[in-house]
Amino acid sequence: MRRLEVTIILAILAVSAIIIYFFSKHGYYAQSIEDYTYSIETNWELPGALKEVSGISWVKDSTIAAVQDENGIIFHYNLHEMKITDTIAFGERGDYEGLAIKDSTAYVMRSDGLLFEVSNYTSKTKQSVTTYQTIFESKHNVESLAYDEDNNRLLIIAKDRDPKSKHNKGVYAFSLDSKKMAKNPIVTIDLKDKSFSEFSTKKVQKTFRPSDIAIHPKTKEFYVLEGVNPKLIILSPQGKVKKIQLLNPDDFQQPEGITFSKDGALYISNEFHATDANILHVLLEEKTVKKDSIKK
Repeated sequence: MRRLEVTIILAILAVSAIIIYFFSKHGYYAQSIEDYTYSIETNWELPGALKEVSGISWVKDSTIAAVQDENGIIFHYNLHEMKITDTIAFGERGDYEGLAIKDSTAYVMRSDGLLFEVSNYTSKTKQSVTTYQTIFESKHNVESLAYDEDNNRLLIIAKDRDPKSKHNKGVYAFSLDSKKMAKNPIVTIDLKDKSFSEFSTKKVQKTFRPSDIAIHPKTKEFYVLEGVNPKLIILSPQGKVKKIQLLNPDDFQQPEGITFSKDGALYISNEFHATDANILHVLLEEKTVKKDSIKK
């Protein structure tokens, strides 16, 4: 009987070891509450029309523009009124993921790399749409888009395969002057850098899978969001990793969009998952993030 008990205990230990090994190799990780160095100041639950919210972009006067990944519609959501105040159609059904606003023009990124330029986007009579095929394709699965005001360009980063490298994720620029895309990235994120050692996976491209990007209006740092395993990578203007901010999946069940107000307030949107879709006003703390427990 004692031999049977020992056998059972050894079997349990063996299964536990296999589970831990599986999680460490397949991108799952657990973090302690001390890792989450941020606070959520406000939570706006979004209506059903935005349950698939993807890209967001600050407009003005407490208004955030948003797209969702099923229909060619731009929504205006007013934070003070807590409701959708405008609905603007610009295209057919499609997987629309990224959004950037420049004055009266909206730019929308489809996941296959097709960029939509919607001029006079709020006008029912003067709106016009022009499309540009970027260097990205469906296999790259693009979800990000940000307006770089200082350089009059759009910034884009692939979620999956980078067009140029298996080991890096590049931030690429689309000039709004020439309406052409640079062939090489302006910033390269080395996924084999020691900063990502805690999150490394067998397939290097899955170490970090960006869902959106934004530029801090004051520091000019790049904030790159991941939704699959929620985290926020903060890069210097030169592309150096300054901080990896872990995001609690209980708070960020599927973070897909990120934007800043003019004064630097940070907003992150989450698609509907176990709870309603939302927009969160997030305040980051200065404390350095610890990365421990099970590796990703």
